[in-house]
Amino acid sequence: MDPHKYSAISHQGSRYCNPFSVEKMEEFITLLQLTPEARVLDIGTGKAELLIRLVERYQVTALGLDFSSPFFQEAREQAAARLPQGKLELQECDASLCRAAPETFDLAICLGASEIYGGFKGTLERLSQYVRPGGQVFVGDGYWKQEPAPEYLAAIGASREELMTHAENVAAGVTLGLIPLYALVCSDDEWDRYEWSHLRTMERYAQQHPDDPDVPALLARRRAWRDISLHWGRDTLGFGLYLFQK
Repeated sequence: MDPHKYSAISHQGSRYCNPFSVEKMEEFITLLQLTPEARVLDIGTGKAELLIRLVERYQVTALGLDFSSPFFQEAREQAAARLPQGKLELQECDASLCRAAPETFDLAICLGASEIYGGFKGTLERLSQYVRPGGQVFVGDGYWKQEPAPEYLAAIGASREELMTHAENVAAGVTLGLIPLYALVCSDDEWDRYEWSHLRTMERYAQQHPDDPDVPALLARRRAWRDISLHWGRDTLGFGLYLFQK
């Protein structure tokens, strides 16, 4: 099976491919207060919806990096339809190999892709190298709401050390010399909408594509995650949005 297929189907209709609401992201977009001269970098940009909205709102110049995936075609189509030519550059590449010149961006972003740099701390450290003094670092990542059960960690193939608490995420920025400006966590309602929209989309895909040989594996994976989420994940795994200033 194409490794991107599961995610591409699950995120049909999702603008940001993460559990936060559009309204919550609009709040952050307003807080950023960028100028038209600003340069923005997004690591793991996905559908590039945030970059597109930043260009629309502030007329910034933006660069988005991500692996080749079905999301990139949608990102290109949306950018072509909504933005002036030359304002957004999208590069299909291994974002972990990005070697942008230090202190050349006014805002560096990584939402839901911290594994590229080995976790939350590594992501903050790398992004802070790319922004100018006074620039901003915007990261979205998971955190533990409570101590994860060993059974939950085994079910999702994770370790306790992969994530921190919400407070520890904020403190990680302080340790690196960054100034926390704003932090919000996804509500239970946002998580429910995200998880159940994935499940509904996959179930409908299976009904509409009965001849797809990948359907049994796709459904098995999605339904297993449903049960894991209901039994452990909903009370244990959180997602936060963190804005820092360098």
